[in-house]
Amino acid sequence: MGLARLLVLGFVFLWFFAGGLAHFVFTDLEMKIVPPWLPAPRLLVLASGVFELLGAVGILFPRTRRAAGWCLILLTVAVTPANVYMLQHADLFPTIPYWALVIRLPLQVVLLACIWWSTRPPLKALPMDQ
Repeated sequence: MGLARLLVLGFVFLWFFAGGLAHFVFTDLEMKIVPPWLPAPRLLVLASGVFELLGAVGILFPRTRRAAGWCLILLTVAVTPANVYMLQHADLFPTIPYWALVIRLPLQVVLLACIWWSTRPPLKALPMDQ
C-alpha cells in the first residue's frame, strides 16, 4: 500500500473511530441530528456508533478492509438524511455555522471517495512486455 493510500486510510479510520466514540459520549447531542420521522433516535445513534467503530477497526486489517469499506460507504449514505435535516433546519443547530452545514454534504461525497479508494484492493501490476 502506497503512502498516499495509507494516509487516506488513516484519515478514514480516525474519522469513523472518533465519530463512533462521539455517539456514546455525546448521545443526546447526536440524537438531535436524527430527523423526527425516524423512530427510536437513541437506538439509531448508538447502533450507528457501533457500526462506525466496527468499520473503523475493520479497515485496519487487510482481510476485512474491503468489506468494512463497503459497510462504511453504506453507513455514510444511510446517515445522509441527518445531514440534509440539519441543513434544512439550521435554526435548530445555532452553534454550527450555516456554511459548515452547507459544506457538509459535498464533503460527504469526498469522504465516500476516500473510503472507496483507501479500502479497495490494490491494482495488480501488469506484466512487462518481453
